[in-house]
Amino acid sequence: MKRSALLTTVVLASSFLGFVSANANTPAFSGNVLIADEGNNRLVLVNYAKKVLWTFPQKGDLAPGQVFKTPDDVFFTSDGKKLVVTESENQMLGIIDIASRKITFEYGVSGKSSTKAGYLHNPDDAMMMSDGRIITADIANCRILFIDPATKKTTQFGKTGSCYHNPPTRYGSPNGAFPMANGNLLVTEINGDWIDEVTTSGKVIWSAHAPKVYYPSDSNEVSPDLYVTVDFVKNGSIVEFNSKGKLIWQYKPKGALALDHPSLATALANKQIIATDDANHRIIVVDPTTNKVVWQYGVKGKTGTKQGYLNNPDGLELAPANSELSKL
Repeated sequence: MKRSALLTTVVLASSFLGFVSANANTPAFSGNVLIADEGNNRLVLVNYAKKVLWTFPQKGDLAPGQVFKTPDDVFFTSDGKKLVVTESENQMLGIIDIASRKITFEYGVSGKSSTKAGYLHNPDDAMMMSDGRIITADIANCRILFIDPATKKTTQFGKTGSCYHNPPTRYGSPNGAFPMANGNLLVTEINGDWIDEVTTSGKVIWSAHAPKVYYPSDSNEVSPDLYVTVDFVKNGSIVEFNSKGKLIWQYKPKGALALDHPSLATALANKQIIATDDANHRIIVVDPTTNKVVWQYGVKGKTGTKQGYLNNPDGLELAPANSELSKL
C-alpha cells in the first residue's frame, strides 16, 4: 500500500513506515503505537514490549481553560511533527504540535453540537491533506467536511442533516473517509452499511454493502480491491471484502474471546490485522492464518490509567519514521 498523493496523515499511510517484513513469525511491528485512549482523555504511545513512552496531555500542556476530552482518533501529519485528533463526544477536533506539546488549532465548540458554522456533531477520523486542509467525517451532521485551518472556511460532501445513502449528494452518517492508493477516498456510511469509493471531487466510483456487518466503522484499503472494516457492536467482528461487497475473511470470535465494539482495523505488512477492541479496553493484533490474537495492549475487560491499561481505546496509528515519537 503506497502513501496517497492527496492525504498525508492516515493509518494506511504513515503507520506502514513502522511495519516489518511480511513474515507471520516475526513481530507485527517494530515501531511505536500511538493510541487514542478515549475513556482516559489522553493519547498514549507504547512500544511492542508494551512500555509507555509518551502521553498527552501532561501538566502544563493545556492552556488555561482549554480542555482535551474523549480523543477517539489520532493521525500524524506527513512531516511527523503534528497530530490531528478528533474529540468526538466533545464535538471538537484539533492539531497538536509534538515538539511544543501544545494544541495549535481547534475547530468546533467544546461540549456543544450544531449544524451551524464553526460547529461539529460527533466528528471522526480527522486527517490533514497535502494542501493543508483537514478532512473529517462529521457523523451526526451527515457530511464529509474539509476545513482550512488558516481561515476555518469549510467545504463539504453531502447535505447537512440529510442522512441517507445517495452519494455524492447525501451520506448516511459517514464515520470515515480514508485515502486509497489511487488518491480517492473510501467512505464508510453507518446507515445501510455502505462503503463508497469517491474521488476528491465527489464522483462515486463504486458503492457496496459491508458484508456480515451491522455497524461498519473506519473502512480502509488493504491492497487493490481488498478492504477491511469492523462491526462496531458487542460481539463485533473484523472483515475483509472487495468492491462487490464479497466477504473475503472474517474474524468473529465468540464467548470469552468475543470482540466488543471494535472501531478501527488496518492490515500490517505481514498481513496480520491491528485493531481497537474498544469496550474490551485493548488494542489487538490478529493473525488471519490462525484467527488468533498474537499481541495485545490493555487488559481485556478492565480499565485503568497505569502502564498496561486503557479505557475504551478508539483509535491508533504507528509513529512514522520521521516523527520524534518513533525514536523514543
